[in-house]
Amino acid sequence: MNGEAFLAHKRYIWVNGPVIVGAGPSGLSVGACLEEQGVPFIILERANCIASLWQNYTYDRLKLHLPKQFCQLPNFSFPKSFPQYPSKDQFIDYLESYADHFDIHPRLNLNESVRSAKYDKTCGLWRVETVSTDGSTQVGVEYICRWLVVAAGENAEKVVPDFEGLAEFGGSVIHACDYRSGESYQGKRVLIVGSGNSGMEVSLDLCNHNAIPSMVVRSSVHVLPRAVLGKSTFELAVSMMKWLPLWIVDKLLVIIARIILGNIEKYGLRRPSKGPLELKNTEGKTPVLDIGALQNIKSGEIKIVPGIKRFSRDRVELVNGENIEVDSVILATGYCSNVPSWLKENEFFSINGYPRTPFPNGWKGNAGLYAVGFTRRGLSGASMDAIRVAEDIGKLWKEETKHKNGSVSIACHRRHPSQC
Repeated sequence: MNGEAFLAHKRYIWVNGPVIVGAGPSGLSVGACLEEQGVPFIILERANCIASLWQNYTYDRLKLHLPKQFCQLPNFSFPKSFPQYPSKDQFIDYLESYADHFDIHPRLNLNESVRSAKYDKTCGLWRVETVSTDGSTQVGVEYICRWLVVAAGENAEKVVPDFEGLAEFGGSVIHACDYRSGESYQGKRVLIVGSGNSGMEVSLDLCNHNAIPSMVVRSSVHVLPRAVLGKSTFELAVSMMKWLPLWIVDKLLVIIARIILGNIEKYGLRRPSKGPLELKNTEGKTPVLDIGALQNIKSGEIKIVPGIKRFSRDRVELVNGENIEVDSVILATGYCSNVPSWLKENEFFSINGYPRTPFPNGWKGNAGLYAVGFTRRGLSGASMDAIRVAEDIGKLWKEETKHKNGSVSIACHRRHPSQC
């Protein structure tokens, strides 16, 4: 659709509260906290459901990597019947219950993709343009609001590297977001590109389905045991951080990992020079919490290979000169933020789609702009941001409206509001 056609079919909607972009855990958390303060809001979500990454783009065997007490959203605990590490389906059920409990669905606009969001200095308001499909017709809406909450998250778009010769490969090539299980890979030689938690778990799942996986490890990686003497490694680290500086906790975690897991470098898994917590805080690289893949690496069932030089028909040449035959490729190469593609602002967010100010102060920008879910600290970091954002907006909203309760005020018309 060209610009003129888009404008011709556009509606304009005034929102008496914030517009939240994204209905994942971050957006739901903000909505729930605002609901408790009586602040009206709407959530815009491009997919057809909440938590679309979890519902549509995760493998079947996925479980939360951290104990449930570190993953619950604000003001709503996991059911006591849930295990310490809830499954994918259990977490989705939890999120649906969360949305129901805080009555979020009536304020949720699904299948509505944000095309652009920019601040209008003339009237001091945000203009958020969206497009949705109604049958065969595209419908444009421009929301006008005082506050904009960016909750699209760190994992909005898959990262697909450009490898030489990949188009000539001939075999199946998918991103890990499209992988469900290893059932269809039985007996196949599968190259997994990426050695993070997803790469490790996909490799393990392929082993369990009698595939022949090789995992590309291009750089150093921290591998930690998921638990130490029955206690979550993450929980142990959090406890130690209350009494010890980060660098000491990092050293202790590496020592513990060496004692429990042994020397993993002889299997091709080099440890980074930075400690696991420092690396997570500074570069956003999450340590691998081992749930069984390492044993398969040690036994040779998962082969570790170096970086890729180029692909050719049914083969891949590695940087060390080795050539191996491959039937399928799974790209466990992660995700990235898509904020720069639609947010017309470059002061608060950097070019890579993250707030320029690091945690814990990266949740608030200027002119009513907020961010939730960009802390690189998982669900707990998103929850912390959501609480701060909702409290700040709630205070401002109550001061501006002079009343405790409100509702979304909507004005729909076709003329372009050139002036506010």
